[in-house]
Amino acid sequence: MRPQFVLFGDSITARSFGDGGWGASLVQRYSRKADVVLRGYGGYNTRWALFLLPHIFPLESLKQPSVVTVFFGANDAALLGRSNERQHVPLTEYMANLHQIITHLKKCSSSMLIMLITPPPVDEKGRKQYARSLVLAHPRLLATYGENAVDLPERTNEVAGAYAKSCLEVASEASIPVVDLWSRMQETPEWQHKYLSDGLHLTPDGNAIVFEEVLKILNARAYMANSKKEFIDCQRLLCILQPLLLVHG
Repeated sequence: MRPQFVLFGDSITARSFGDGGWGASLVQRYSRKADVVLRGYGGYNTRWALFLLPHIFPLESLKQPSVVTVFFGANDAALLGRSNERQHVPLTEYMANLHQIITHLKKCSSSMLIMLITPPPVDEKGRKQYARSLVLAHPRLLATYGENAVDLPERTNEVAGAYAKSCLEVASEASIPVVDLWSRMQETPEWQHKYLSDGLHLTPDGNAIVFEEVLKILNARAYMANSKKEFIDCQRLLCILQPLLLVHG
């Protein structure tokens, strides 16, 4: 039975199966070696993720995932008093929620590889431009959310960085690996345009960074896509089946 990888997160995870997505790249890399399962929920924060946890990862399941990525924080970091304040989760609660998710997953399986991914950086100018484009396309949004929806960003990079730092702290406390996406992306000049499509969600290049960093952790834990071994296994299978094919051919 093939191992199962579950990608658990918000819209950045939900979009990862699209063209050039980091989830789609994992599917391709681990084709016929592991089943990569998408559990991404647009708009979700860690508070809402807790309600899903026992349904996606039931403790009584006989088949538990081998690998789970936990990628939340971009929505938790939404600012109070702005257009997406309903998504806001205080920093201390965010950390507690991550710990609760990790504890539940460890109860599911002591051998499960759990990795956290920090929220990405935020391009505030890009978010403003995206908000303006939405209002131009749907003017009623201005009446719903007010001028602040256009003039003030609903997220800032500084606050996203605080949540990313807290995510790193939780990973250290829980002794599990983590992808520091917030820092990793900002190592590249012009990261705002190279890695982010609307100031928050990922471009194909941004997705490639996530895939690269996740793959590093998988490879370090020996979850390697060994194409040579697969070729040998296929050759052995053909040797077994060949006599049967000749008889029934």
